[in-house]
Amino acid sequence: MKILIFLGTVRDSAPPRPARLGERVAKACFAAFVSQHIDHEVELVDALDYPLEAVFKPHFSYSTSQVPERLDALAKKIASADGYIMVSPEYNHSMSPALANLLNHFGSSLFSYKPSAIVTYSAGQWGGMRAAIGMRTFLSELGCLPVSSMIHVPKAQNVFSAEGALAEGEDQNEWFGYFGRTFNQLIWWAQASASYKGQVDPQSMAPAFKKDPSQRNAP
Repeated sequence: MKILIFLGTVRDSAPPRPARLGERVAKACFAAFVSQHIDHEVELVDALDYPLEAVFKPHFSYSTSQVPERLDALAKKIASADGYIMVSPEYNHSMSPALANLLNHFGSSLFSYKPSAIVTYSAGQWGGMRAAIGMRTFLSELGCLPVSSMIHVPKAQNVFSAEGALAEGEDQNEWFGYFGRTFNQLIWWAQASASYKGQVDPQSMAPAFKKDPSQRNAP
């Protein structure tokens, strides 16, 4: 299976400190995943590496010859992936607008019929869990239904170092076991989905809306 980890924050200034708290969490997710699923491929997608234009124009609105190269490359990665790990901070009790903006540049047909896992974090005590509730709806509409287990990291600045390693006094077995429960579910659903898609093409049963918004309308 090929899994993409989306780091959904572009905040690189302080205060609060540290400036890129989410980078620590994403690196920890990567390390935990690799340590438990060596037979699968995982890649980090950092929203900060994809500066987007001021006027919103999604990938599918460009002609093939005019689509920005970096946006097209990411579309291909999304399409080829078997599942997604979405790492988001909590801003005003909601998911990161940078993550939502990046994902909204792509049609749901690239994400559909694949699972996702939600990882949230905060500098405070709640670990972003309120943002995670809204992410369930967002990801479901995108087509990559989130697995039931979620990961929340409160006071992440005290848990992980800048390199994503656990801080002194933190138990790696406990944290990796906590992460592993969610990642195990993700891999199970990714394998099940990929296997069944080999038997039945979901796009033939429920084609993507690609021509006109009226395709969504009831008769």
